[in-house]
Amino acid sequence: MTATVLGVERSATGRRWVERGMGGVEAERLGLAIAQRHGLPEIVGRLIAGRGIDLDAVERFLDPTLKTELPDPSVLKDMDAAATRLADAVEAGGAIGLFADYDVDGATSAALMSRYLRAVGTETVVHIPDRIDEGYGPNLPALQGLADRGAGVVACLDCGILAVDTLGEARAAGIDVIVIDHHLAGPELPPAVAVVNPNRLDEDGRFGQLAACGVTFLVLVALNRELRRRGRFRAGAEPDLRALLDVVALGTVCDVVPLAGLNRAFVAQGLKVMAGRGNPGLAALGDIARLDRRPDPYHLGFVLGPRINAGGRVGRADLGARLLSTDDPAEAAALSAELDRYNDERRVIEAQVLEAAIEQAEGQGDAPALVVVGDGWHPGVVGIVASRLKDRFNRPACVVGVEDGQGKGSGRSVPGVQLGAAVIAAQQSGLLLKGGGHAMAAGFTVALDRVDAFRAFLCDRVTGELAGAAATATLSIDAALATAGATGDLVRTVGRIGPFGTGNPEPRFVFPAARVVGAGVVGENHVRCTLAGADGGRLKAIAFRALDGDLGPALLKAGSSPLHVAGHLRADDFRGGDQVQLIVDDAAPVGG
Repeated sequence: MTATVLGVERSATGRRWVERGMGGVEAERLGLAIAQRHGLPEIVGRLIAGRGIDLDAVERFLDPTLKTELPDPSVLKDMDAAATRLADAVEAGGAIGLFADYDVDGATSAALMSRYLRAVGTETVVHIPDRIDEGYGPNLPALQGLADRGAGVVACLDCGILAVDTLGEARAAGIDVIVIDHHLAGPELPPAVAVVNPNRLDEDGRFGQLAACGVTFLVLVALNRELRRRGRFRAGAEPDLRALLDVVALGTVCDVVPLAGLNRAFVAQGLKVMAGRGNPGLAALGDIARLDRRPDPYHLGFVLGPRINAGGRVGRADLGARLLSTDDPAEAAALSAELDRYNDERRVIEAQVLEAAIEQAEGQGDAPALVVVGDGWHPGVVGIVASRLKDRFNRPACVVGVEDGQGKGSGRSVPGVQLGAAVIAAQQSGLLLKGGGHAMAAGFTVALDRVDAFRAFLCDRVTGELAGAAATATLSIDAALATAGATGDLVRTVGRIGPFGTGNPEPRFVFPAARVVGAGVVGENHVRCTLAGADGGRLKAIAFRALDGDLGPALLKAGSSPLHVAGHLRADDFRGGDQVQLIVDDAAPVGG
């Protein structure tokens, strides 16, 4: 059993604090060896050791590059067939159709294809389905519309793997379709010219953690190679595929896939490209979000991503793809402003649905999975609300918005529970009209009179998977620090093991027995305070959305009683200089 940190068995958020990774003397020895071999500060060596990185793999971990991580695209089944058909379309001089999902992964996949194909002189016609009117996945009228607009072949991006019937109808109508997806496949593949998906059942799974934008990039590598073989670039330079990595990084982070291996290289190199502001859409979006520093994964996931998503959630579904594809700064500025307005609207709608969903979830007691349902809940926010419920109750959560007797739902899972597989099984059992997803997220359509049966099926399905997990949720701690040790130098040093995200979590530090000074509410439900340590150091801290649970009250009522406080250290951009602040995740009473 992993060692408990500071004896904390149940924190303000109901979690047991544990050491990240192996912990103990063995981790200290490995961390020291890593630091000595690679000339790193000891704390960096310890953090790397805590992530299970082998001594010989450290250099590759610290410097993830496409040279070391990018595979031959042909290792994926149907890749060569996809590249050949796309190259035929490029040489034929007609348009290529793109049907892409309405989330960030879909928008980035569409933008990658659009930008590359424009660079080789090929027109694209794009369709992003309306979340409410069309729902998820390809539909025949839209595919036919792309063909009518001149598309000789249509690529389905971030969707299509389960659309067996629809793509069968498309084939009968004479429409060539290529599926480029990453969602879990069913036992029957859709009838298409090519189905490129690392999560096909006949794949070996090596690249199953790629987002759709990552798979799309591999398709472009294969297409570029095929066009080179055909002599397409004899008269001019090849497109610069590396210049597209900023878009790949955005989609990879926002789809919350593990930042390991190729994904880690995509994000590390993509952030460098993004810092150069070469994509007018990303530059304009950063400006309207008042992003005035070098972007990192946090900014992609929580600043840029939500604005891209807002179009598909509550506005016009095609805005994100158009923004990321344009080379016109004026158009980029206008699209960014529109997305920013939609994001503000999304926040208001989300808050209303979340309040009702929490009340309903609390009435489901200790059910292993939550399924909450509401009339008129906007389908554009059910995924965000599901994520909030999952975090609050530490169990899989599905949120369903009902209209005209039919529900459109979205679910988010906890580690160890394969939610996408459960939803696919429910659809195959006749409980859902449509359904699909991956390990941590899923989407589905359900008849209102089948919601209770689906809830029972899901609870029964996940019980076994949850049985192996700890009865009490845990919070992983990397190291304990004194408040005086929280410096700008430390933040920069820790940054050497980034980029951080799923699969490579940002280091979490605990400040033992700190006094909470000047705690107060800021905004609607955030708590700001100062931590005072026994060493005389003082550290600014903020806990976001803390009043949604017990963390906020714990900080506000601490008084003179010291607390162990855990969180992530960040540069304090608001104050400037070399100041840092703690983003508080949790707190626990001393001796509790």
